[in-house]
Amino acid sequence: MSKIIEFSLRRNNDPVGERPTVEALRADVRALALSVETLADEWAERKEPPTLRDFEPALRSVVFSLGRAVLMLFLALRENVVMRHFPDRVERMGRSFRAAPPQSRALATLFGVVRYWRTYYRESGADDRSGFHPLDQSLGLTADRFSWNVLSSAVWLALRLSFAEARTALMHFVPDAPSTEVVEQSVLGFGRYSEEWFEQQAPPAGDGEVLVMQFDSKGAPTATDTEMKRRRGPRRGRKPETSRRHAGRTRRKGWSKKKRCLKGDKSKNAKMGTLVIMYTLRREGDRLVGPVNRRQYASFAPKRRTFEVARREADKRGFTRGSGKTVQIITDGDNDLACYAAQYFPEALVTIDVMHVIEKLWSAGESVYQEGSRELEEWVELQKERLYGGQVPALLNELRQRLTAIPKTGPGNKGKRERLGQALRYLEKREAKLNYSELLAQDLEIGSGMVEGAVKNIIAKRCDHGGMRWIKERVEAVLQLRCIDANGDWEAFTNYVHDRMQSRAAQHGVRLRLQCSTPAPLPKCAEAA
Repeated sequence: MSKIIEFSLRRNNDPVGERPTVEALRADVRALALSVETLADEWAERKEPPTLRDFEPALRSVVFSLGRAVLMLFLALRENVVMRHFPDRVERMGRSFRAAPPQSRALATLFGVVRYWRTYYRESGADDRSGFHPLDQSLGLTADRFSWNVLSSAVWLALRLSFAEARTALMHFVPDAPSTEVVEQSVLGFGRYSEEWFEQQAPPAGDGEVLVMQFDSKGAPTATDTEMKRRRGPRRGRKPETSRRHAGRTRRKGWSKKKRCLKGDKSKNAKMGTLVIMYTLRREGDRLVGPVNRRQYASFAPKRRTFEVARREADKRGFTRGSGKTVQIITDGDNDLACYAAQYFPEALVTIDVMHVIEKLWSAGESVYQEGSRELEEWVELQKERLYGGQVPALLNELRQRLTAIPKTGPGNKGKRERLGQALRYLEKREAKLNYSELLAQDLEIGSGMVEGAVKNIIAKRCDHGGMRWIKERVEAVLQLRCIDANGDWEAFTNYVHDRMQSRAAQHGVRLRLQCSTPAPLPKCAEAA
């Protein structure tokens, strides 16, 4: 019986040996299957009572050895089946290939590293020769030295944890976890298919009668030009240090001194990503129930791009221009979002999030009453009643009168007038979008709490931590993959990428690789609508 051992992915340590026969692999599987039963008997008959804590790791090791043996048997059997239908020479896309002797390969799987042999078809009659392995194409294996399930699991963890933490977490479940670099490159590889996935995705079934879209933006810390120059510049030779503390000091000596941030300065160089949540409401009697078929999309491309995607998805769902269906857009009052909403959804009912308006009322009230006082609370409650009751003109008149009553001179009056005037201008500009009494009568939305929570969950929770400095193209991959996962489409997406890569490999006669060291460029905006 050939011994099933845990191979190393380092080439110099890989025991190549001879190609085992199917009969020998079957014998390995039978012997290891028997060893599982033997293990249970031996542990049950021990003089010292065993604990389940100690038995489980021992069983896991034997079961994983059995899993590797079964995988090797399956790969050998599949190689024989595939090669029955392959001639000695094949043509792919005008290129000619001929069979070469089988080659061995070490592959890291969920059970550990296995070695298998597969026939190689080498391109003939070309200067830059390449080839493919029919078995790998048949099984959907890429040129990455990890199985698809290992890489997709690593990426799934990396959407929740840092790349290093994702690797550490995966090491508790698989014998051979990919390195931090492989995890990051796999994220970028999957990210190259995210835009394609959103574009080809079919509209959901069973939509409601009202389409609601909520837009918001959130920043992620990005690397400055100085930091990028330091990252990409030549590595200076340094004398090796035995102490990590002193190595860090030596490294920091070469850095230019950073100026101390003043009050109000922004230190993380944030770049804004825009997120949209789309869902429908279904009418049941006098009520609109939902959300139905909630989906979200986010990008660090210009805000216009998010509205282009929203328009495309709305059209897919049947909410086209001129359809007569109700479309509602909710924002925080951002001027850019309002501009693009009018451009791409002229038929939509645009609403300002009521909580942002109430925040302005508190800011205005603090210019008149003392912060935290009972008078301030009662005044704000009165204005809220006017806001919800459709008395927006009366509310604005109240603010104008209060502004006029504050003298232009005097201690603190300048700041009070600025805060109150800012709140007044904000509400006056958006007066037509403050029709909350009508919206409540129609049972429509008046708040954007859903998208407020989504930007914290999708962007901030993963991309905005201390010490993080992203490149926009790289954080774009993480952001869009998190949206796909939040939409509940992760398994369908990974299957889509797997099938696309397998189809391309079979069509062109090439070996494909999921890992990618360079991210895809940010999505480009189409011409103005």
